[in-house]
Amino acid sequence: MASVNFRPLHDRVVVRRVESESKTAGGIIIPDTAKEKPQEGEIVAVGAGARDETGKVNPLEVKAGDRILFGKWSGTEIKLGGEDLLIMKESDILGIVG
Repeated sequence: MASVNFRPLHDRVVVRRVESESKTAGGIIIPDTAKEKPQEGEIVAVGAGARDETGKVNPLEVKAGDRILFGKWSGTEIKLGGEDLLIMKESDILGIVG
């Protein structure tokens, strides 16, 4: 994302998928066609936060650099600066890893 300036709005975050291992514990190599897309990622950018009923902005609980888990069908896939990324709402994030 170094070449593209992009800031998500409100309670949205930009996520880079973290690739899973291509080999099983037993040493079997899994081909790309059989792999599922990873459900773990690293947050690249975050919005300012969502507004409540009074108009106050509530900041997000996640920040750039956090490793997260998200649902299988979460987010919208986009391509920025030649990189495949996801944009999703903070509510689509299941939790922070580590």
